[in-house]
Amino acid sequence: MISMTLAEIARAVDGELIPGAQATDVADQGDLVVDGSVETDSRLVRPGSVFFALPGEVTDGRRFVPAATEAGAALVVTPERVDTTAPQIVVADGYDALAALAHEVVTRVRMSSADRVDADGRPAPLRVVGITGSNGKTSTKNMLRTILEQHGETVAPQGSFNNHVGAPISMLRITEDTRYLVVEMGASGIGHIAKLVSIAEPDVGVVLKVGLAHAGEFGGIEFTQRAKSEMVTDLPATATALLNVDDDRVAAMRDLTAAHVVGFGTSAGADYRISGIETDRNGTRFTLAAPPGRTGGADRVDVQLAILGEHHAMNASAALTVAHLWGVPLAAGAAALASMTRAERWRMELLTGGPDGVTVINDAYNASPDSTAAALRTLAQIVRPGERTVAVLGEMAELGEFSTEEHDRIGRLVVRLGIGQLVVVGRGALPIHQAATLEGSWDGESVFIEDVDDAVHSLQDMLRPGDVVLVKSSKSAELRFLGDRLGGVTE
Repeated sequence: MISMTLAEIARAVDGELIPGAQATDVADQGDLVVDGSVETDSRLVRPGSVFFALPGEVTDGRRFVPAATEAGAALVVTPERVDTTAPQIVVADGYDALAALAHEVVTRVRMSSADRVDADGRPAPLRVVGITGSNGKTSTKNMLRTILEQHGETVAPQGSFNNHVGAPISMLRITEDTRYLVVEMGASGIGHIAKLVSIAEPDVGVVLKVGLAHAGEFGGIEFTQRAKSEMVTDLPATATALLNVDDDRVAAMRDLTAAHVVGFGTSAGADYRISGIETDRNGTRFTLAAPPGRTGGADRVDVQLAILGEHHAMNASAALTVAHLWGVPLAAGAAALASMTRAERWRMELLTGGPDGVTVINDAYNASPDSTAAALRTLAQIVRPGERTVAVLGEMAELGEFSTEEHDRIGRLVVRLGIGQLVVVGRGALPIHQAATLEGSWDGESVFIEDVDDAVHSLQDMLRPGDVVLVKSSKSAELRFLGDRLGGVTE
């Protein structure tokens, strides 16, 4: 976090500063400068950190104040006064205080960098981008970070830090030298993205897709569309709304924002147009064309990703477009993306370390109907003559009342794509097996196994040399570890 005194932090979070054991009075303590990391997990606290003792679903952060203090926390922020030798700020709501501090830090860096220039004398203020969508947020965030970090200090969340805690924690990692802040914005209800937008105030707001991910929490796709539209509804006219115009629900958001709208996609109405998408075992290729004269350099570029799946052409194009809007030539962005070997751990990760030449695509960190269908299509596309395709599928979580219908649809898609062998793991995914059996009248081509360990043993006996195996499920089904075992990953 940037340097701030305890008094400044207390004002930012509207809290009461209580001196630590070594202070003589509040005034002396208020002048103490803090510049360490901000943490909500006491195990991550280091000397100089700020520890937010937040209430949780399972436990209460106040229980871990002694551990945080022993680890060297310079400040504890808590909704109730606690017994600690460290200074503490007591606030009305810990989550609101975390958001307020993140907003204060981003605002300060934005103001201090307003007149900053780069080595070539060009303006270099802090630029902030927010990314949302039912699918692709993390991959797009990682791609954009890979591009931007070639041109200046870039802060982006690790993993999927995209909620009301993770996103502000990521924002608080910026320094006075940060050039780019990439914020992934997820939601499990109406108002969540709007809150994150109000904290970060993005210069560019990206909406990738509206789908059925988390439909059980939102209550249907119409509510999902409403929640995702919060990315652009409050953007000012000086900002840019970057919309996937191939998705009608996303494209309709152009009427909900005062921001300048830029579209990307394969359709004729896209400002940044994708064409020539191809995917095989070596990755994904496509061409991206930008509006003429946007920046120096060519207005179109051929992109080569080592990442599997034609859906990643959309994610990569969103990343390339944001960077291009900020002056990064398309060719430079494409060159950076070519260096990526994977979008993220357990996301379309190609593993070849298993026995007998079996290839595993481990995509079991997250799953929705759209992402599962895209992964299955990729599996069907990359198979070579003489090879067998095997789909190992687990539950797509958080679909609520749509769960049976969407799992059924995936089972039928497996048959229509001509997948050679289906292995369904876990009771929650059973409708996939039932639908595939009904659709194809299969005799053993679809197998249901309730336990993950049993599935590993069955697959080890079932797989044969040259098989190409897709492992896909939501994180809660824990098939990502099954995929690692099949692919020879031991870490």
